[in-house]
Amino acid sequence: MGSPTINGHHDHSESPTQSLMDSLLGLLRIRVKRGINLAVRDVRSSDPYVVVRMGKQRMKTRVIRKDINPEWNEDLTLSVSDPKHPVSLTVYDHDTFSMDDKMGDAEFDIRPFIEGLKMHPDGLPNGTIITRIYPSRSNCLSEESSVVWRDGRVMQDMCLRLKNVECGEIELQLQWIDLPGCKGL
Repeated sequence: MGSPTINGHHDHSESPTQSLMDSLLGLLRIRVKRGINLAVRDVRSSDPYVVVRMGKQRMKTRVIRKDINPEWNEDLTLSVSDPKHPVSLTVYDHDTFSMDDKMGDAEFDIRPFIEGLKMHPDGLPNGTIITRIYPSRSNCLSEESSVVWRDGRVMQDMCLRLKNVECGEIELQLQWIDLPGCKGL
């Protein structure tokens, strides 16, 4: 069978790219939809943006000026190797002349979403709820969140109540992207 070829050259060692692909399950697309009733950190409003972290990965949305109910509708994509890692989210107020102020944070577990994906729900009627996650002391959900089969894919909408702040919620939607050549689910 021989050793694998990369760009036509035989590779006798495992490439860093290949070992990453072997451990990668796929990509998690987080659509940061909007903020609701975020905290005021400037005189009358805030200039919020969201930072999403998982393990060593960090992604951020654009800043929306002077809006405590911002609509980002922005997709941030993280690679997932270990679904036990929670996704953390921090909202900041952008300040031009000083450090950006924190406007709360939250985290969520992607394992219920991953379990829904593993059920391979192909063929279910559109809108079928695969699983429900209820708000509890151990999560930041402000309302029930459902993993749903919609338009030929598994999705999860969630609304997170921000911690360490007086008010504010963030609405998200999770989707999965399978990558050719990766370990997969």
